[in-house]
Amino acid sequence: MTDRVSRAQRSRNMAAVRSSNTMPERVVRSILHRLGLRFRLHQKALPGTPDIALKRHATVVFVHGCFWHGHDCPRGKMPRTRPEFWIPKLQRNRERDLDNARRLRAQGWRVLIVWECELRKPDQLRRRLAKAFDVPY
Repeated sequence: MTDRVSRAQRSRNMAAVRSSNTMPERVVRSILHRLGLRFRLHQKALPGTPDIALKRHATVVFVHGCFWHGHDCPRGKMPRTRPEFWIPKLQRNRERDLDNARRLRAQGWRVLIVWECELRKPDQLRRRLAKAFDVPY
């Protein structure tokens, strides 16, 4: 199937894709807040500008979209069109994520990754986060 959207329209569509304050990110923030945890958002001074930083727990949380960050789930499937574009792009994203996590750990931060697909089971995610921060569920 060929793409029937002009380059200009595709550019506008992609520019509208949010990188912060996404719905998955807001859901994770809500869960953390209900667990009694307080945090800062998008700390630019930290490598990778983590979505959520909990200084008291020396922990950062990244909320990753399965497609954009190459998760091994149905939502993380590689597109069948233009593999010469998508494979290097998504590989660079994964490499950058690993580098940012390594740099954060070197600075003494614990790094948690929440995948978009985990939001389908919010009770499991809530338990996982409560356990990670040693707070009652």
